[in-house]
Amino acid sequence: MKHNSSLITYIALALAVIFWGFSFVATKVALKSFTPFCLIFFRFIVAATFFIWLLMRTGFPSFTRSNFKKLGILAIFQPGLYFTFETLGLQYTSATKTSLIIATIPIVVLLISIVFLKEKVRLVNALGIVISMAGVGLLIFGGDNEAPLGGALLGDLLIAGAVISAAVYMVLTRHIGQTITPIQITGIQIIFGAIIFFPAFLYDLPNVNWAGVSREGIVALIALTVFATIGAFLCYNYALTLIPTARAAVFLNGIPVVTAFGAWILLGETLSNLQFLGGVIVVLAVYLANYSSQTPKHEAEVVLNV
Repeated sequence: MKHNSSLITYIALALAVIFWGFSFVATKVALKSFTPFCLIFFRFIVAATFFIWLLMRTGFPSFTRSNFKKLGILAIFQPGLYFTFETLGLQYTSATKTSLIIATIPIVVLLISIVFLKEKVRLVNALGIVISMAGVGLLIFGGDNEAPLGGALLGDLLIAGAVISAAVYMVLTRHIGQTITPIQITGIQIIFGAIIFFPAFLYDLPNVNWAGVSREGIVALIALTVFATIGAFLCYNYALTLIPTARAAVFLNGIPVVTAFGAWILLGETLSNLQFLGGVIVVLAVYLANYSSQTPKHEAEVVLNV
């Protein structure tokens, strides 16, 4: 029975990585049919409906004035700023580069914790931070015929904004996560997200060319909602109930690999040799930056919305 439980746990983790990895590819496909904020809102309003149903069954968090304020601030960063930067950025840069830059979120979380929370860092973790900067530099500037200050570079900078937004969100979540479960946090964030993006959706709606909406775009939108927003979250949090967060987090390093494969097959994207080297450096740096010889007694939950 224990063996079967472990097998199901790792299958759930693998599915979460696959769903999140392909989400960047699906977003690129969907953006050919939908404007950015229409895409985000359609995705969030369906997911919000699901989580309202789920929270009605499992229980909403306690809506004290303090909790409501904290959740509202969290929603500004994630999903508000995060999805704005990520979706706009994917209009200009590749899905593969996006996933690799997004992979540096744990490093930025560590930097924020060092600078603002005065947390101590080991030498190996500091080395990972330094190495990551070199890797990201190769990803952004190592492409063939990159146009400076425009095109792909603009997209990369927008994705960097998504990284910072997600990192701030995760640091803030460490505190609120002590009183509210990950399911409740993510459910409320998605509901708030639908509310936040509604005005932008109304502004963007007249710009949608409905005659140009393709079958591929609709399928990509459905896949983003069902698999990346709902399915991946449920799979990952199921795994978190059975194994330590640190062990589950290791699987997230596989997301760029899945994205690179999917983008190559479905979008024809490739990385230059320097960018490929940068991607390898980033994955290694994330591992070093978060390396610990001991598993903490109390590990913070990792809550993702990709």
